[in-house]
Amino acid sequence: MLAKAVATEAGANFINISMSSIASKWFGEGEKYVKAVFSLASKIAPSVVFVDEVDSMLGRRENPGEHEAMRKMKNEFMVNWDGLRTKDKERVLVLAATNRPFDLDEAVIRRLPRRLMVNLPDAANREKILKVILAKESLAPDVDLDALASITDGYSGSDLKNLCVTAAHRPIREILQKEKTERNQALADNTPPPPLYTSQDIRPLNMDDLKYAHEQVCASVSSESTNMNELVQWNELYGEGGSRRKSSLSYFM
Repeated sequence: MLAKAVATEAGANFINISMSSIASKWFGEGEKYVKAVFSLASKIAPSVVFVDEVDSMLGRRENPGEHEAMRKMKNEFMVNWDGLRTKDKERVLVLAATNRPFDLDEAVIRRLPRRLMVNLPDAANREKILKVILAKESLAPDVDLDALASITDGYSGSDLKNLCVTAAHRPIREILQKEKTERNQALADNTPPPPLYTSQDIRPLNMDDLKYAHEQVCASVSSESTNMNELVQWNELYGEGGSRRKSSLSYFM
């Protein structure tokens, strides 16, 4: 979503590529696909080429189990990335996202001049995310998004979306259960079944629904996990705003 927002704000065309879109079982086809991607990006410039989970495509080349074709594809990608085959007026921007930046090849890191860590949202940003997710939903007057944001510490944007989806299922389950009860009662009384309910009959979301969803959906990321600690350390060394201080070597005699 951030990559699409960048392309939209810049008025550029958006190209999303993944490992499956450029990999091939035929030797040499991967390099052709990479060249075709950058050729297309140059023709429709200005454009943004986005690589999601870039560590799976441009990981370290010193991996002993890596196939030669994969290494050639990485080299072809970086040659085109440098802009050696594009004209000065052809504006092509490469964006990449990963949860494991420490697995990237050093040549790839050098080609990423801006390295930003997108951290977990704080309470104010969680409230903004909830407002966007629930913008088209019918909410009861007792819904307090500020209070909900304060009790969802450590939740990512995806976690908040799952929480809202779980809360939205509760009124639907209630109306389905009501339909089932009324139908069973009609069968017992030997009367015609009642008409089915429509979407207009679903009640608005209330605070109890959101609290119930909060009990069911927990944060998927722990700030004290090993992966998060590695991300923070990598950001301190290579990320924007980091200290750039590497731990000095010590020798024991």
